[in-house]
Amino acid sequence: MTPDEAHTTAETRRATPGEEHDHDREETPHATPDEERLARAALTRIVEPGDEHAGRWLRTYGAAGFLRRLRDPATDDHETPAHTDTPLPPHPSHSAPRGSTRPPETGPFPGTGEKRVAGWRRRAAAVEPHRDLDAAERHGGRLVIPGDTEWPRQLDDLGDTRPIGLWIRGPADLRTWALSSVAVVGARACTPYGAHMATTLASGLAERGWVVVSGAAFGIDGAAHRGALAAQGATVAVLACGVDTPYPRGHAGLIGRIAEQGLVLGELPPGSHPTPSRFILRNRVIAALTRGTVVVEAEYRSGSLVTARNAHRLGRHTMGIPGPVTSGLSAGVHELLRGEATLVTDAAEVIELVGAMGQLAPARRGPVLPRDLLDPHTARVLEALPAGRPTRAPQIADRAGTTPDDTLARLYELHSLGFVERQGDDWRLTNSRTEGSNARRGGT
Repeated sequence: MTPDEAHTTAETRRATPGEEHDHDREETPHATPDEERLARAALTRIVEPGDEHAGRWLRTYGAAGFLRRLRDPATDDHETPAHTDTPLPPHPSHSAPRGSTRPPETGPFPGTGEKRVAGWRRRAAAVEPHRDLDAAERHGGRLVIPGDTEWPRQLDDLGDTRPIGLWIRGPADLRTWALSSVAVVGARACTPYGAHMATTLASGLAERGWVVVSGAAFGIDGAAHRGALAAQGATVAVLACGVDTPYPRGHAGLIGRIAEQGLVLGELPPGSHPTPSRFILRNRVIAALTRGTVVVEAEYRSGSLVTARNAHRLGRHTMGIPGPVTSGLSAGVHELLRGEATLVTDAAEVIELVGAMGQLAPARRGPVLPRDLLDPHTARVLEALPAGRPTRAPQIADRAGTTPDDTLARLYELHSLGFVERQGDDWRLTNSRTEGSNARRGGT
């Protein structure tokens, strides 16, 4: 088997959710691949991320056909639409409601509001996709679109809200990395406990060969990225702005380091700035891209909970790190844990959920003490010895519920193990500080 064949086999074996249905590149009948790429580059500046209306028309007409209809309203409305991978249901606006005399809507975008289309057309008239592609290339970036080898097909699970394309900085192959990736997200204003847990969790995942995905924000996100980088591991930052516009500014150095060792990606073209809605919409990409999402700290109202619930709706694993019940920053996580999320405490427990069959976390148990290894009958005799005073064998036998002869045999066994000592006809617990005798005296 050649290295390429081995890689393909491994990728198939570890297919992520969504890999089983492969969307072909949607192209208009006369659009070349370069035209389609250029159109998608333009549309990332025209359309806001996650716009279902745009996604529907992109699926109907293909990127080049959609862009042509935006730039030229006179485009023949009856032109054959692009091949779609899933049939479109009849849109309610295609025919007038029963009992209504209103004629059916006409034009290339029936059912989409006039203000929305007007905004698209206004931006389409000014967009210069060649400049965006050149700007990305100057920053070591590229545009990856559906149909490319590097496109992570699990993003297709987002349906009409999937990204038009992803602008990416970094040397790695996104699709390959996404096959073994986990999102670690949480509060911006996190506690020292939360930062420690995010760092430790990310380091543990990276050391086991998993890619840590987060949003490069302050708090938990930053701690997760740093933990993966410190372990010389792989990490991906999903931004709500252009990949050449580090945000937050205080993380410019961190984002630059991620671009060197990992990947920085986003849906928006170079030079784009974040908005509150873009942060929320960015979270659906984090959820869809990864095998599961871990929330470390989050209040009841938190973008991290949006990510986790998106993951749950997409059939991904949703996990939470518990915190103090008195902390408001753990209240949202605890609410998740009462519902759809699974409690995890370290990387091994996360991998047990998202990894391959047989990748089980080690069994959790307390330390094994010497007295734990005693035969049950011998342990009962040891428990019958009172603390602090010598006792004769018959009395010990009465307390242990055994015969004097059996008790005497057990006492000599305990003597050889260092638990008891003999003083004439009496027996007492040894004064040596063995774990067994300490546990017996302290009751723990």
